[in-house]
Amino acid sequence: MRDVFPVGPGPARGAAEALDYRIRHATVDPRDRAFATELAYGAIKMRRALDWRLEPFIGERVDSLPPTIREILRLAVYELTYTQADVHATVFEWVNLARRYGHTGVANLTNAVLRRYLREPPPEPQPDDFPSEDEFLATVHSLPTWLVRQWRGSFGNLTPQICAAVNAPPAAAVTASLLRSTIEEVRETLERDGVRAHPSAYVAESSVVDGGGARLSGGGEAAAWWLQSESSAMAVDILNPQPGEEVLDACSGRGNKTLQIAGRLQNDGNIVCLERDTRKIATLGRRLDLAGVVAAIVEADAREHTFDPNVRFDRILVDAPCSGTGLAARHPESRWKKSADDGERLAETQRAILERVSTSLREGGVLVYAACSTDPRETTEVVNWFLSRHNFERGLVPAAYESFLTPDGDVMVAPGIEGRDGFFISRLQRR
Repeated sequence: MRDVFPVGPGPARGAAEALDYRIRHATVDPRDRAFATELAYGAIKMRRALDWRLEPFIGERVDSLPPTIREILRLAVYELTYTQADVHATVFEWVNLARRYGHTGVANLTNAVLRRYLREPPPEPQPDDFPSEDEFLATVHSLPTWLVRQWRGSFGNLTPQICAAVNAPPAAAVTASLLRSTIEEVRETLERDGVRAHPSAYVAESSVVDGGGARLSGGGEAAAWWLQSESSAMAVDILNPQPGEEVLDACSGRGNKTLQIAGRLQNDGNIVCLERDTRKIATLGRRLDLAGVVAAIVEADAREHTFDPNVRFDRILVDAPCSGTGLAARHPESRWKKSADDGERLAETQRAILERVSTSLREGGVLVYAACSTDPRETTEVVNWFLSRHNFERGLVPAAYESFLTPDGDVMVAPGIEGRDGFFISRLQRR
């Protein structure tokens, strides 16, 4: 918690990175690791709801509490509220921790707050306690109010379900390398390791793991398969690259979608990867080598790179940098690290990337624009802006995606529903 929300200057770690770092420096068995993960992720996700529960017992003292003690109280109340806790042991341990990281005075305060919380538990929040339904949902499900409003604008009556769903564990999925194995072989391999998975209803090479992917930790580096959410894999499925084609992956990152494209091409065709982050390029190159995929990697910013005018791609994938609000379930800290202004700022980058790379698409070629965001400024508005300035039109997406289609014909996956990441995918065709 202190790594994710540092008090002083210095970079904060993501929740997963912080947890891995701390566990590597301790002796923790798998059962304790699972419990520590639940506590840490839960207390980060439920930060706003926990503060609401604690407010009657802390009141005006909240600003004078040392940050570490506030985090201890959040963790303790999370354990008491959302797990099957041994109440007396829980209070004992957290009070001792407050003494270790503070002093006797704050330990006594922690003890008093937790024991009063148990004696007089606050009533569950009710809609009438809040000025609007969005404020109520944001408090109950521990989300920024601006994000709830944004989801209401995009998903209407589905908003309460989304708010609840993003606090449940997201679904894990694996993508099979069609160059190295078959879907069935990957599922058999997983099953031998005690992991059951079922075929995705949308993406042929994707399998959704039954009951979460905790046992898959670290397995994504294998060349035969890798961890990739079903929503993310949908972008390449909708791009639908064919053997013999020239394909540009304009924001390759660490290469999940590049590997997926390579599997579709079956070593017949060419892939060019654009990526500006040198650390991601290193990972991308390593993974391509491991998978036996030959692709050209260009270290460049997709907003600025210019290809030779004679270079023309059959298909271009723009998996655009975005606010990532669709990943609220997968990254517990993300809801607190984003702001309502991110969408507008990032839309400028997204428009610039589309402007630049679209010039290298051949006539009749397909460009897929994808973002792990459902913010209209980064999704529908970017695509409408692009179409108003260029000789492109929306292309048809496979019929399997009908339930995700917006009135404009784009794919919009609601965050959290059935464990999926929120995603936007638009298939555009050059006239």
